Amino acid sequence: MKFHAPLFPIALCLMIGIVIGQNLESLTVAFLLLLLLLVVTALMWKWPKVQTACILSCVVVLGMVLSKGNPNRTDGRWMPEVVCQKFHRVKQNALEARKKLLKEYAHWNIDREARGVIAAMTLGDKSLLDRKVVKTYREVGVAHILALSGLHMMIIYAVLTMVIGWWRYRLLKEVVTILSMWAFAFLVGLSPSVVRSAFMISVYALLSLGYREKMSVNTLAFTAIVMLVVNPGSLYDIGFQLSFTAVFAILILNPIFAKIIPSHVLQEHRWLKVWWAITTVSVSAQLGTAPLVAYYFGTFSTYFLLSNYLVVPMASVVLYLTLACLLAGWWTGLQQLLVMVLGWIVGIMNRVLEAISIFPKSSVEGITLSTLQLYLIYILISSLVVLLSLWVNRKYAKKLIEI
Repeated sequence: MKFHAPLFPIALCLMIGIVIGQNLESLTVAFLLLLLLLVVTALMWKWPKVQTACILSCVVVLGMVLSKGNPNRTDGRWMPEVVCQKFHRVKQNALEARKKLLKEYAHWNIDREARGVIAAMTLGDKSLLDRKVVKTYREVGVAHILALSGLHMMIIYAVLTMVIGWWRYRLLKEVVTILSMWAFAFLVGLSPSVVRSAFMISVYALLSLGYREKMSVNTLAFTAIVMLVVNPGSLYDIGFQLSFTAVFAILILNPIFAKIIPSHVLQEHRWLKVWWAITTVSVSAQLGTAPLVAYYFGTFSTYFLLSNYLVVPMASVVLYLTLACLLAGWWTGLQQLLVMVLGWIVGIMNRVLEAISIFPKSSVEGITLSTLQLYLIYILISSLVVLLSLWVNRKYAKKLIEI
């Protein structure tokens, strides 16, 4: 299995450096080591492989410097003072706008439980979420629905594409899309998963202007590098780890799983194609994040696939309906009708997940993993993925020959 992602080892070395930097006693030593490695790198121009190793070593040391110098820079103090002030002003205005939207939600005729789910899914506000609801979503393996992530951002991107997709000027269209995505990211509080999604979608939009490969491991690695340089402490954020691991697993595993069912069969059966797409994405994301979830929370959801079959389409409908309810504010009768339908759908979604959560062994609790065991599990998964890739590619090649 091969994938072209030259930025991936750089991102990995930067992460290693950030971890090692926690034990660094003096920045002076790191700077001297970095200077020495830069000189050695320049002298190794006749040996490309050795020079590449030296460059990666420089990145490791750079990660150590960033980690030791200022490990947690979420407040914007790393920016120039004028820019920092504007950053905080924009962020504060966005949070005020979110408060106004939450007040609008409070006026809707929806019970508190459903309103809490809607607020979490659309605005990233979890203050109204009932503990029982959170526990249910986590047990059945769809807790990501309550945390704004790539799924929500891609749905918003799809809405924007439909609204302004007819514009003639592609550059203006993509600029408006990017600004809209970042406006939403500020609105919901700039959580690591939202920033990652907004950044990747921004890169995706810009690359679409040049008809290049858009969503790739290289794009993900570039996003991680930028986020870690700005804030090295993000590496220790659970949301950051789960978000990047899930997307990485989807980018690697989804193309492999997609080849299991022949493309001509999927093209002939539209619903099979949709079902298989949800299956491959759900399984890929679960394989990537399950070890981390077990490591941090000690749980594993056995019915995650069934839950995602039901929830992912309903979550999309909830997001679309919420937007429609906000836009229909000028027409009270229509808004009340849409709000009623929205509350009904969220209520059904909650009841269905509650029913799944009482299935026998719906969640395996009390899992305890050491850090070493976590690494070994990922090594095992990686080995199985390589074997699966070799088998699928060989099977796919035989089918092409037969055709």
